[in-house]
Amino acid sequence: MFLEAMEKGSLIMAPFNGVFFAVFGGFLLLLVLSSLLLRKKSEQIRGRVIVCACLLTLVGFVVYKYCLSIDREYDALTANMGGFNWWGELPLQMCNINLILIPVAIWTNNRFLKGYCFFMGPLGALMALIMPGNGFGGYSLLLPRMLGFYGTHFVLFIAGLAMGTFGLYRPQVKDFPKLVLTVTAVTFLVFCLNLLLRYTGLHPKANYFFSVETEGNFLLEIFHSFLPFPFLYLLPSYLILVPYMFLVTGIFALVDRLKGAKAQ
Repeated sequence: MFLEAMEKGSLIMAPFNGVFFAVFGGFLLLLVLSSLLLRKKSEQIRGRVIVCACLLTLVGFVVYKYCLSIDREYDALTANMGGFNWWGELPLQMCNINLILIPVAIWTNNRFLKGYCFFMGPLGALMALIMPGNGFGGYSLLLPRMLGFYGTHFVLFIAGLAMGTFGLYRPQVKDFPKLVLTVTAVTFLVFCLNLLLRYTGLHPKANYFFSVETEGNFLLEIFHSFLPFPFLYLLPSYLILVPYMFLVTGIFALVDRLKGAKAQ
């Protein structure tokens, strides 16, 4: 399917189609190869690789948002949410905020920030990749907005996990309570920011973290049907976040145990 798309020059990207899996597989392969190549390098060098990847992606993020600002098709597709508005395109969504936080976490060697980015970066990016908003599913990957959206989120997914595979962070269950409370607090603050942007008229449809409206997101629509209140309908997402945290932590613990057994 991927080769056929290339021959047709379309490269249609949609969740779980051939192009999606090919690109996803390519980024996972990049993570594995980079982890192997850097395993004998110092922690400082490994950290710099992740920081450089995030900073380069941040530059690409700005270019991507500029492309959105002149994309009339995207403006029409998102008309129900007010169309393009620079106040609604800041790096403040749950996933892309990590473009800034990951370098800060590595530079400061702050374990808590590393934990936040390690768990929230990949999970937020993955949710965006498999449930893209209007204008980002069913179009050619070669469109500037598609390259920007998928490139940004795939790098965020890989960069967050790389902190673990590069040995810069090892998740522990004892970190969970503080992380969950922080996610709740940050989400509430972002919800308040949305209300402020809407009240002042800077962006009447501000919806960072999707804390005011679901924007048609399949999963959030389900949550909203049970708890039809702004911000509060996000709370059931912990049913995904907490098991995800346990799963990832368990995988890394198992890998460490296997490495220890081989070393003996």
